[in-house]
Amino acid sequence: MQTNQLGSSNMNITRLGIGTWAIGGLGYQYSWGPQDDRDSVEAIQRALDFGINWIDTASGYGKGHSEEIVAQALKGWSGSKPYVFTKCGLIWDEAGNISPNLTAQSIRQQSEDSLRRLQVEAIDLMQIHWPTDKMTDIDEAWGALARLQQEGKIRWLGVSNFDVGQMQRAQAIAPITSLQPPYSLIRREIEAKILPFCQLEKIGVIVYSPMYCGLLSGAMTRERVQNLPDSDWRKQDVDFVEPNLSKNLDLVERLKEVGAKYGRSAGEAAIAWTLKHPAVTGAIVGVRNARQAEQIMSAGDLQLTKEDVSIIDG
Repeated sequence: MQTNQLGSSNMNITRLGIGTWAIGGLGYQYSWGPQDDRDSVEAIQRALDFGINWIDTASGYGKGHSEEIVAQALKGWSGSKPYVFTKCGLIWDEAGNISPNLTAQSIRQQSEDSLRRLQVEAIDLMQIHWPTDKMTDIDEAWGALARLQQEGKIRWLGVSNFDVGQMQRAQAIAPITSLQPPYSLIRREIEAKILPFCQLEKIGVIVYSPMYCGLLSGAMTRERVQNLPDSDWRKQDVDFVEPNLSKNLDLVERLKEVGAKYGRSAGEAAIAWTLKHPAVTGAIVGVRNARQAEQIMSAGDLQLTKEDVSIIDG
């Protein structure tokens, strides 16, 4: 499977990585609804069967549960160990409400907790999950991560959801290996400034939600959206309700048309579209069961033509 160097690191990652947001399960603010842990383990292992060599998780996914499931899946995996990326900067209360905490003390504790849950000696890539409006928070958190890197507990440092100014602030303290932003046919804001900046600065880009949380997968219908459980955060998302829903489902039909040319799904076409951008190193693809992994994990080798892109863009 084709790999790309991630920023200035020594990691060469496959064009697709395993996303683990949805496998966090219930009990927190951004849950995707009920999830069977056995399905989650099988999904991760099946994706690894395809040659995927990195997993992206976060302490905030299911109050640490996603990290624990990643560790469980890897414990039962006999193949080459993949890179494990996680994130810090979000904490939770007993009710599962999520809030930011970028203090140095908290970042250190969060990192230690992630090491314990993941059952690893060092985290391959630790990313600040979300910045705050205070630049001094970035200074404190990034400085704490740089110290943990010096101690050998973290190998490489990344950021998620940062803008150009925030990345410049962090870079003044320690180099940024990668940025993790949202990017899809529905969310294209990073094209104007953020992706060109990352190209210029040789910062790797691993995009999340290339299928916009399943909406562009080809499996999401109007009826399925209506039947999402109340515990699924997507039920309130602006792109899952009208008037945007109809527009997005029309886009899915164009993705199906293009995918059909290659015997591929709409979701694979949506992922391939994000990978066409030269600044994008890889795309994170969430899987909830082995069948989903089988349906989507070969999308990295789909090469879209200019004509395909023209059809998709409408």
